[in-house]
This record gives sequence, C-alpha cells and structure tokens, in this order.
Amino acid sequence: MKQIRIGLLGMGNIGTGTYKTLEMNKALITANTGAELTIVKILEKDLARKRDVRVLPEQFTQEPSDILESPDIDVVIELLGGIEPATGFMLTAMNNGKHVVTANKAAVAANFDKLTNAARSNSVMFRFEASVGGGIPILTALTAPLLANEYEEIRGILNGTTNYILTQMEENGLSYDSALKAAQDRGFAEADPTADVEGHDVANKLSILISLAFGRRVPPENIPTEGITKLTMRDIETAAVDGGKIKLIASVKKRGNDIEYSIKPTFVPNDHPLAGVRNEFNAIFVKGNAVGELMFYGKGAGPLPTGSAVMGDVIEIARAVLR
Repeated sequence: MKQIRIGLLGMGNIGTGTYKTLEMNKALITANTGAELTIVKILEKDLARKRDVRVLPEQFTQEPSDILESPDIDVVIELLGGIEPATGFMLTAMNNGKHVVTANKAAVAANFDKLTNAARSNSVMFRFEASVGGGIPILTALTAPLLANEYEEIRGILNGTTNYILTQMEENGLSYDSALKAAQDRGFAEADPTADVEGHDVANKLSILISLAFGRRVPPENIPTEGITKLTMRDIETAAVDGGKIKLIASVKKRGNDIEYSIKPTFVPNDHPLAGVRNEFNAIFVKGNAVGELMFYGKGAGPLPTGSAVMGDVIEIARAVLR
C-alpha cells in the first residue's frame, strides 16, 4: 500500500488534535484514500508535555531540517503559529518538493502571495482550510463547489472568544470583564486576549477570505478593525430593545468594481441567521449571484475541529498524489 509520510511542525493543542484525528480514524482515512497516512516526525521543544495521545520518543525531533529537508517526508503540517519562523519553514518545505498544510492564519494572511507562489513554482500543493473557521469547510466551498459564482457579500462571526463573551453579556447579564474571565476559565480566551478582543485574529481571517473570494490582496493591517473592548451592557440592552444582538462582524461587500470591508461590533436583527450564533461557535454568511444566500456554521476553533480540517487537507493531497 502507498505510504504518505507526514512531518508535523508543533504539537500543542492543535497538533495534538490533528494527531488524534488521524489515529482515531486511521482505518477510515486509509479506506478513503487508498494509502496509509503516518506522522513519522514531529518538531517539538516540550517533550515532557502531557498529551492525550501516544507518541513514540523516536518520532520527536528538535531539528527542523529533519522534516523540512528529509527525502522521507511527503507532506509537512505547520502548526507552530505566528508569522516566523513558520513562514520560512513552509517555504523551505515547498522548495524541497513537499506539500504543505497549515492552520496558521497569521502566516497565511501576512504572506499569502509568497506562499501560494512558492507552491506554484515548486509544483506542490499548499492548503490552509483550518486557518479560517476551524472545522468549518468555508475555504473549500469558496474555491470549489461555489466557484461558478461571483461573490457579492461575505459576513461572518469568525472568532469564538468574542462571540462567547458577547453571548454571556447578553444572556447572563455579565459585564465585559466578567464575561472575559469566564471565557478564560473555560479555555476560550488566552491569558492575553488582545488578538481576539481587539479583532486582530478576525482581520487575518478576513484577509484570507478576501484573497480567495474576491481576488484582492488586502493585508490584515489595512482592514478597518474595531474590537469589543469598548462595548457596555447598555449597548447590549439597547440592541435587545431594538430587536437584535451585537455581534463582532467581519464583512466584505462588492460595490461595483470595488469592495468594502471592515470588522466591527454590529447590530444584527434577530431574524438574521447570524443572530442565533451563540457562545464559541462561528458562522459565515455568503451571498453569490447564482447560488443566493448560504450560511456555514460550526465550531471555529478547538483541537479536534481544527485537526479535522487539517487532516481533510492532507487527505485531499494524498488523493491527488495517488491519481
């Protein structure tokens, strides 16, 4: 049976979820691909970390070249986070003829052209479904089943942390600070939540969506962005009286030959599908000139949902390699 050998860069929460997704569904994945997918090397500094998976000591390495330059690796999964050294590692892998899969929205948004051009020039595949919406297959939908459409609008709740905070303020009457603390206690928010609550995380994701759906390159720092830190209970209560909810909405809309885009707390009427998206869930509303209105909904983060999307990309690469 054909072997697809995988090198994994980083084994934090998402790396562990990816590894676990492969292990618990290995028989199904093998049947669906006609190949045996195996993670043979893992770049990881913290070898003592407790993980909910069984990893052999010889699978670990602390030398990037053991994965990026090894002739025994077919696919590299990058899950380190951050822009560097992640981008450099992905470029090195592609320059060495390896297909690359990542969930790293910061690196993809910052270096979209550089990464996609490197994949093209090296005749390898570069996939990043998990970088937007976790387990929601929005990027595949935009670039395959819906490709016959001219996109008119994309609006979405793209950050589970902020949506959880707003839900707690609305439904349980918590102040912003109390709702943030609740999100941190449940593992939905980092100790430093700035990237989430100020909208930077969403800006990375919206930049990627704009590139794929509208063919425009808009760096995250050029997207007008307002987070949720200035919202008060008065804002939440006023929205309820007016028949709606406040959501942190990422939006891009076609205006003639141009597009408008922003990220900001937005009033959403109760009869709009996005109004019913609660807690840590994400949703993306898409309008195409042929298909009309669609909404994609699901868990936008978490080890297993994100690991599911990562492995979905790896499986698609394996199928292409075996054709």
